[in-house]
Amino acid sequence: MKSLSVVGVGQFGSLAARTLKAHFEVLVTDSAPGARAAAQAMGVAFGTLEEAAACEVVIVAVPVPAMRGVFASLAPHLKPGTLVIDVGSVKMLPVQWMTELLPAHVDLVATHPLFGPQSARDGLAGLRFVVCPVRGERHEKVAAFGRSLGLTVTVTTPEEHDREMAYVQALTHLIGRSLVNLKIPDEQLKTASYQHLLELCALIGADTFELFTAIQTQNPFAAEVVAAFVGEAQSLLDQVGGKTGG
Repeated sequence: MKSLSVVGVGQFGSLAARTLKAHFEVLVTDSAPGARAAAQAMGVAFGTLEEAAACEVVIVAVPVPAMRGVFASLAPHLKPGTLVIDVGSVKMLPVQWMTELLPAHVDLVATHPLFGPQSARDGLAGLRFVVCPVRGERHEKVAAFGRSLGLTVTVTTPEEHDREMAYVQALTHLIGRSLVNLKIPDEQLKTASYQHLLELCALIGADTFELFTAIQTQNPFAAEVVAAFVGEAQSLLDQVGGKTGG
């Protein structure tokens, strides 16, 4: 079995480690308190960042704002032929940092699993997984492996990914987190549409605010889409107010 490391033992890093330990010799690393105990609970090895960099495949599963620093720390320790993969919710910035900071002798693939522990609680079958080629040809193997897990894989560019995610994630997470903060109740007389809103809250309410921040601030196309939505919502309210004399 190939050696694989996961840098970051947060929600997704833990999900990745638990899923991949059946296919790789998995080692995780994280400076957060409790990370070693978490690795033991998952049944995977725990090591230093240098030991993680020595693995054949390195998955960087830290919040997007922390990725640049992690790439810089990994760079001196990566062996020729290593495959480095990120799992960030945006793609253009991580790709820029990977190509800038990581040595030319490693292959690079940018990915975005469009799911988390909540979405994957019943298995991976049918969940979406985005693969962006960066350096080398091993993105094809990453895509094929994703399909072998039952994932629906899309290969695209970092720019096209971020353009689509401005709607798919930035807008959806703004609406969902706003509803979570409102604490909308599970009403007895709910409609099917309202039930969908409750389901959205259940999914997004488990996400960290770090993820929300990254989705809103690290995607170069998010601000325009969100501003258009907020403007349209205000325009509709103004129209209603005007017609009722309010």
